Amino acid sequence: MKKLPSSTEDILRLFHEFLSVERGLSSNTLLSYSRDMKKIFQFFHKEKISWQRAKEEDLILFIHQQSRAGLSARSLARLISSLKSFYKFLILDGMVKKNPAVGLSSPKTWLSLPKFLTVEEVELLLKQPDEMNARGIRDKAMLELLYATGLRASELVSIKINDLNLEDGFLLCYGKGGKERIVPVGNLAAKAINRYLDEARSGFLKKPDEILFLTHRGSGFTRQGFWKLLKAYAKKAGLGLIISPHILRHSFATHLLEGGADLRSVQLMLGHSQITTTQIYTHVTRQRLRRVYDKYHPRA
Repeated sequence: MKKLPSSTEDILRLFHEFLSVERGLSSNTLLSYSRDMKKIFQFFHKEKISWQRAKEEDLILFIHQQSRAGLSARSLARLISSLKSFYKFLILDGMVKKNPAVGLSSPKTWLSLPKFLTVEEVELLLKQPDEMNARGIRDKAMLELLYATGLRASELVSIKINDLNLEDGFLLCYGKGGKERIVPVGNLAAKAINRYLDEARSGFLKKPDEILFLTHRGSGFTRQGFWKLLKAYAKKAGLGLIISPHILRHSFATHLLEGGADLRSVQLMLGHSQITTTQIYTHVTRQRLRRVYDKYHPRA
């Protein structure tokens, strides 16, 4: 068997390099894996379990502890994914002979249905920016584009001007793991972006920059910065829901499916590598159909 690293820091560094180089994961996903591995190694230390000699029952105990601590089904699923990836890495690198995580099964994350806005709530949100000033014109363009495309917040703030082809109505997006996809852009979003480019962007520009959406400092937004912007407009709109950029992404997918879009097309637009990830939205639309049926069918 291969000589083992001398410290926890060494093994986690090697695992991080494996995820980054071999699997090409994005920086955000790498951070999630790092947080998960920190929890796992804290558990190993507390229970006096060696990571190279851990058994399946040890990992199950860890997952059960996290579940009892209130971790959501979706977070538990990612935690299990981290464990599977970690031990797969150890097997591939010859550091362990048996994989204790191979039999772990993920919880049914679809039971935790995504929150989303109604069409009316989205329209109310999109009306909040004051388009009488440059900031409002910019914010209107950002919100319109987010809802029109279902982009992740990290994807939205990373868009460059050259990624846009508004004449043909699409943009080039680089998602998780640097995966490239083409996403349609609707007429209203294209109109808002064109207005931002024509009337507002130059006012934020301090030096040449390819990033599309700029802050008052002349730099691109952070994910957290955009989240604060969105939260302020949601509060202004009187939306009681705890809002995040992902809720607009959920709304985008849900409204497409309710309008008759096929699941495969929605998968491509969202940039999901597996259609099972997109299928979560079919449960949302089924719930909506059930409510409509119960309300209007005479023999429901």
